[in-house]
Amino acid sequence: MGQTISQNELLQEAQKLQEQLTSWRRDFHQHPELGFEEKRTSKIVADYLETLGLEVDRDVAGTGVIALLRGENPGPTVGLRADMDALPIHEQSDAPYRSTVDGKMHACGHDAHTAILMGAATVLSKQGLNHGNIKFVFQPAEEGRGGAAAMIEAGCLENPDVDVMAGLHVNTGIDTGSITVTEDRVGCGSADFFTIEVKGSGGHAAHPHQTVDSIGVTSEVISSIQQIVSRQVAPNDAAVITIGTIEGGTASNVIAPSVKMTGTVRTLNPDVRLEIPKKMEQVINGVTSAFGASYDLDYQYLFPSILNDFSLRDVVERVADQVLGEGHCTREKSGLGGEDFAFYTEKVPSIFFRLGVGNDEMTRYPGHHPSFDIDEEALPYGSAMLSKFALQYIEENTK
Repeated sequence: MGQTISQNELLQEAQKLQEQLTSWRRDFHQHPELGFEEKRTSKIVADYLETLGLEVDRDVAGTGVIALLRGENPGPTVGLRADMDALPIHEQSDAPYRSTVDGKMHACGHDAHTAILMGAATVLSKQGLNHGNIKFVFQPAEEGRGGAAAMIEAGCLENPDVDVMAGLHVNTGIDTGSITVTEDRVGCGSADFFTIEVKGSGGHAAHPHQTVDSIGVTSEVISSIQQIVSRQVAPNDAAVITIGTIEGGTASNVIAPSVKMTGTVRTLNPDVRLEIPKKMEQVINGVTSAFGASYDLDYQYLFPSILNDFSLRDVVERVADQVLGEGHCTREKSGLGGEDFAFYTEKVPSIFFRLGVGNDEMTRYPGHHPSFDIDEEALPYGSAMLSKFALQYIEENTK
């Protein structure tokens, strides 16, 4: 039988799990797994969720897990999502729970997200539901490999159909005990990726006139495409073009015949998103042809922007006032970081918020930094927020 539970009791229940949440998070942190490799993580998650009496589906989209808490009576279905994958970054930390795998670490907090949602499942399954359903979606491969799209294709929004989705992301720039939501409907930047190969003709470093120096041309290409943002995009439309890797050359006395580089484009405005590759093609073609070189451009639209539902943002703000106390939820401008939670927002009304995991007694390294870490006292706040959001939405939308 579902029980009525106050927001304060809900947080207290989550805080009782502090030791367990920390243990889960540290275990995942010590054993990071990259996208679609999360076999150990997903087994731990699925095994535990089964002990709660939930209906559990394993190996969804390869390594995903879905667990369902059914209510006693009809009502809406709320989806809660956590991502489980790590990054190919070598950890630089002296923490006793640092990564045990060379070249892999949880540098973006997905270990915390997984522990937080396990905590929410614990709290909610203990209380039960009078109405509706809550679906816990543990997703693989958020970091650039399209895990959300794979989960959707595998049916995570069906049987029963999910009415709304909610997710969170830890942020060390926000104090523990607080959250932020975005001012605008667009909740993050779209994240697209490209590969450029500049093709010249190699030769001896002492005779550049007999070659087309691909490295020299590449330097002009990089300089020129940066001016797309500064001179061809309106100043009030945020955009970023970043070159992340460059590969070219084999020796100091050889002019390289070709150079390959990869990068990413981030935008908020969908119209600007569509225009960027056209502008890049025009600039790259002009620069390379001017120096007698050629090129290949492979541009991939990968991750759209999160589209937050304003009515769900209102629910999150009310819930935050109840769970965290008034004044602990603020609105901020959208950033250009990508997040594949965006795929869910294209299918159902959704909300994504940022959970504070920083304090002034720790070094607030940003996500994707090799020394990234979090204040683990924040974990129960995340579990309580997700739990209360689900309960609040079901209560307000049950006829």
